[in-house]
Amino acid sequence: MSMELLVSTVVLLGLLGVAVVSDLLRHRIPNMLVLLGLALGLAGQTYSGGVSGLGDSLLGILICFALFLPMYAVGGMAAGDVKLMAMVGSFLLFHFALWAAMFSLIAGGVCGLLIVLFRGQLFQTLGRYWLILRARTYLVPTSDEVAGKPFPYSIAILIGTLNSVYWQLVAGGFGG
Repeated sequence: MSMELLVSTVVLLGLLGVAVVSDLLRHRIPNMLVLLGLALGLAGQTYSGGVSGLGDSLLGILICFALFLPMYAVGGMAAGDVKLMAMVGSFLLFHFALWAAMFSLIAGGVCGLLIVLFRGQLFQTLGRYWLILRARTYLVPTSDEVAGKPFPYSIAILIGTLNSVYWQLVAGGFGG
């Protein structure tokens, strides 16, 4: 493992840690944090890989942004979550950025399910989604439903990124 990769990973995880704390306390991810992370990710990838590294970083940003933007468009997450995931992509080789995004989406689904179960609203939530499918339209959750409450998605992004970083650093990758 190269020193550049280790430093880049520590910086990325530190930025994600700050984002999680901010998201938990204020339900916001500061734009300055995301911009700083994008700059550091782009610079780090360019330093370690030259033009190819810059290309990987830009492709990572694009992949993560493109995978999360539809979730924002349908109201499933906030803009800060999309920007944070794009920031993650700037630090990773594009295939690890793809895995980080996919693992983050899976982690978000698992976290959402756990919240619904913990709040005892599984059947209420399933019934709501069944009605959405039947009506073929989005039904706004009522004020007493967990689905209507904000969820700090930065936690899922951190979990997904940790999973991807684990495979990149410890397990030797996904054959990429």
